[in-house]
Amino acid sequence: MSTRIKKPRVPMRKEPSQARSRATVDAIVVSGARVLGERGWAGFTTNTVAAVAGISIGSLYQYFPDKLSLVEAIRHRHFDDVLAVLRQATTGGLPLQQSVETLVQGMIDAHCVNPDLHRVLLDEVPGLEGSRSAHDAFLADYQLYYRDFVAAHRHADGMPSDDLLAEILSGVVEGVIHNGARKGTLDSPDLKQELVRIICSYLAKTGHD
Repeated sequence: MSTRIKKPRVPMRKEPSQARSRATVDAIVVSGARVLGERGWAGFTTNTVAAVAGISIGSLYQYFPDKLSLVEAIRHRHFDDVLAVLRQATTGGLPLQQSVETLVQGMIDAHCVNPDLHRVLLDEVPGLEGSRSAHDAFLADYQLYYRDFVAAHRHADGMPSDDLLAEILSGVVEGVIHNGARKGTLDSPDLKQELVRIICSYLAKTGHD
């Protein structure tokens, strides 16, 4: 289990404004995710990240004051990827089966890019006490998308409530995907098939598809 460090959240030193600086920050975050996944929290250093990104340590420090701030950027990139999957699954008016397959495959893809990274983020990397508000904002959007997903595939006046169904559904998907990332089984066709079947069976009992 990761710990939580009680110190103010360390922001980026400056936000990139030009295409070149944005490309540099993107290279730092991508390289940081690679190093973190391969070496774990204990082996994660800004010097190593700079070397992998092909930049000087001074260039890295222009944007990130320390490795904690870089980890927060890596974590937030993952948040953005997850929310993008949920946006896709909740738009387009797809039938239940196709919507669930889109959701599950998207979540698998988001966690398969660097599965070791997600294990490290879940189990090793400390969280910053001051980053809780950003995480809370992510969770609010996360649950809202799941609520929209549920509302699209069940009767609006059904019981239990959309909020409760969204909490249950997100917990099931998150639990299976994170467990698969830890065990390295996300590429299993059986895992995807069974998760889709479970979700469809559950929502079909409360929905109209």
